[in-house]
Amino acid sequence: MSAPSLSDLIELGAIADAQGLQGQVKVRPHSPDPVALLSSKEIWLSLIPRRDAGVSAFQEQASLRPYKVKQAKMHSGTVILALDGIADRDQALALKGARILVGRKDFPQADQDSYYWVDLIGCQANNLQGEHLGEVLDVTENGAHGVIAIGDSVSRAIKQLVPFVKEVVHNVDLPNKSITLDWQADW
Repeated sequence: MSAPSLSDLIELGAIADAQGLQGQVKVRPHSPDPVALLSSKEIWLSLIPRRDAGVSAFQEQASLRPYKVKQAKMHSGTVILALDGIADRDQALALKGARILVGRKDFPQADQDSYYWVDLIGCQANNLQGEHLGEVLDVTENGAHGVIAIGDSVSRAIKQLVPFVKEVVHNVDLPNKSITLDWQADW
């Protein structure tokens, strides 16, 4: 397995703990519906806590370790993974804190009118009046629905938080990287 570039990998969660005695790991997924994580046949682990921790992309790329997924299942809000080569609790505990990354090309196909949040990042947001609101910098979950952070792509400053609900989001055009919102620039 040759390592894909960091730009092709999406972080889907982090290993929170060992599960059982046979080497399974308990993963805290970043999504409430971790379909991509549950369907992945291979993952990449990085023991570097965050990309912005003063570590170069070269160092992080070198730290990536591939694992084949033998089994993945949901359990009490976490994902339990059995990884090839991890056979006991001590090996699983050694991975605690590791970030789990998956190649974007390995995600299952999204349903019609469904989107992976990672695909929304970088989209240009405009309102119904044609005003440019900014770029989608991040997408998060607040419990009730998704929230898109819109701001300046250069400074990375967030200008607005907009609910990602059908009453506000009128059109998502992923091929053209644009989103049309029923939202005003001064809200």
